[in-house]
Amino acid sequence: MSNDGNGQTFPKMNSSLKESLLDRMRNTHQSSERNRMARSERELPPAPRRQQARFEDLPEYKQVLTQKIASEQLGIANPFYRPHQTAAGATTMIDGRKLINFASYDYLGLNRHAHVLERARETIADFGISASASRLVAGERPQHVELEEKIAQFYGVDAAVCFVSGYLTNVAAISCLMGPKDLVIHDEFIHNSALAGIKLSGATRRFFKHNDTADLEHVLRTVAGDYRRILVIVEGIYSMDGDVANLPALLKLRAEYGFWLMVDEAHSLGVLGRHGRGLAEHFGADPHEVDIWMGTLSKTTSSCGGYIAGSAALAAVLKASAGGFVYSVGLAPVLAASAVASLDILASEPERTAAVRRNGSLFLKLAKEAGLDTGLSGGFSVVPVIVGDSLRAVQLSNDLLAAGVNVLPIIHPAVPEGQARLRFFITCDHTEEQIRRTVTLTAERLKDLTDRNFGLGGVDIEKMLSALSAR
Repeated sequence: MSNDGNGQTFPKMNSSLKESLLDRMRNTHQSSERNRMARSERELPPAPRRQQARFEDLPEYKQVLTQKIASEQLGIANPFYRPHQTAAGATTMIDGRKLINFASYDYLGLNRHAHVLERARETIADFGISASASRLVAGERPQHVELEEKIAQFYGVDAAVCFVSGYLTNVAAISCLMGPKDLVIHDEFIHNSALAGIKLSGATRRFFKHNDTADLEHVLRTVAGDYRRILVIVEGIYSMDGDVANLPALLKLRAEYGFWLMVDEAHSLGVLGRHGRGLAEHFGADPHEVDIWMGTLSKTTSSCGGYIAGSAALAAVLKASAGGFVYSVGLAPVLAASAVASLDILASEPERTAAVRRNGSLFLKLAKEAGLDTGLSGGFSVVPVIVGDSLRAVQLSNDLLAAGVNVLPIIHPAVPEGQARLRFFITCDHTEEQIRRTVTLTAERLKDLTDRNFGLGGVDIEKMLSALSAR
């Protein structure tokens, strides 16, 4: 026996066994090294010298600079990364000013709810902040199981799996379930996280026209190739446009063509359906008919992370094989507990869901009456005001900030040039007065910018190109 100096004793390895083990390790290493050397010593033509690209020369960086220079020419301040000095909900604080806020995902106003905060404090006291390991290894906590059971129960399905990031949820789940022999068909305006998951999977990718199930059927009819699996991905409420997926038509196609249906409920959980249970409740559909329910924990549930809900077999596969679950640290216990508390409130206070829908409907009605272009929005949690010109959208955001309203622009390349917009997130805590004032200010400020033809048309292209080349 050997002693570690602290009174602990351990069995001592037999010297001959130790030498044998070391010999095997050395032989394996030496064999590998000989193979490597043999490969490197083969007669190969000299590799051409290549110039390593600088990040400053990347076209992606040039695009950032172009937008910056154009903004500087017109005197437009950068509206992004504005630091908030308080928890942001229907109102917020920026640079010491209290503002009406339409840039928060806190749809049901739960981020500062007493029950959520109390549950968070209790969990921090008992479990600290981090899970400190992958759940598979040593990071499993009771809050993880509680949250997954709560989500599955809320949806009315068998099981759920939680991930540390909403973006990662799509990337990990899609790349785990699909592969090079498979086909993914998605709405043309699907979230970037789904596109990243498809790319990582190596599956063939096709898209259909936005929220157009007739075009989806056309794509399904013309599918050529012997695909192992087919997955169709849509969003419950589309994050850029605010319209709702046609679930009954999608389920009809699923029954006829035999594909997996995945619904991203990031913006529809807590918003659609009488009790906020999402798209299935909204249409009165059986949740088991949707193969994969996906959502984020950072919006309605005022936490952070994401989830997949569906069959027990689906959950088992993801927990065993999804890289974003197996190789990622477990969701922070405090975040899991806070999400559980939020779901408890959602279940017991359905009036919050009714309020956000009432406010969204009012915002949409007033915006249309004011002549604003709200695109396809159904007046739920997301209402865009389409401006067109990216620079005009940015300046409109700045003008509204000066007038006491915080709302952010969505510009190229997040949306096509010509489709730039302000995106208003509606919460249950917004007052009628705040909504009316915001719509009035938006219409007035946009009219002023339009009358002045403010935007890309006012940029001196030669001056911009000169400034770009100088950098």
